Amino acid sequence: MIEVLKGKFSQYNNFYITDTESLTVEQVSKLRRHCFDKQVEMKVAKNTLIRKALEGIDNEKYSGVYDSLHKVTALMFSENPKDPAVIISSFRKESNNEKPVLKAAFINGDVFVGDNQLKALTQIKTKNELIGEIIGLLQSPIQRVLGALQNKENAVTPSAEAAAPVAEAAPEAPAAPETPAAEAPTSEAPAADAGEASEAKPE
Repeated sequence: MIEVLKGKFSQYNNFYITDTESLTVEQVSKLRRHCFDKQVEMKVAKNTLIRKALEGIDNEKYSGVYDSLHKVTALMFSENPKDPAVIISSFRKESNNEKPVLKAAFINGDVFVGDNQLKALTQIKTKNELIGEIIGLLQSPIQRVLGALQNKENAVTPSAEAAAPVAEAAPEAPAAPETPAAEAPTSEAPAADAGEASEAKPE
């Protein structure tokens, strides 16, 4: 059993030490199913064996969790640092119970001791979430520049369209001199009068 535990501690950078005392067999089975669905390995083991396994790997590295090895202990191993915390929290709500109790959590070399750490552990950012946030921060300035350029293009387009009617109206400007042409008959009237005057002169 010590060798099995050593293999798990070496495999995972994250594990939770919980107290499952007073949980029924049915509740423990339900908790295991929750863990299985989230790809979290759950193992119940004696505290002395857990400590020997940790000491056999790196006594100093895991020294912060030794004080939490008391009463009934169920270990939760996970690749995702916050999955066990989420499982424990949701399981408590479903069963309206305060069990399992979080005794300690070992997350990438850091030790979180006490049940009061559970809420904070449910809010830990995973590696993928952190990468996503960094990418978002890097893309943000680019998106602002593209947005500004797009707004500038939208602002230029209406002014060009507004100028178009003015250009179209320009060819119609010569139509204004039609008024003098309408007055042409009046200029012919004096010519007729002059003809009549010339015909009257021979008489």
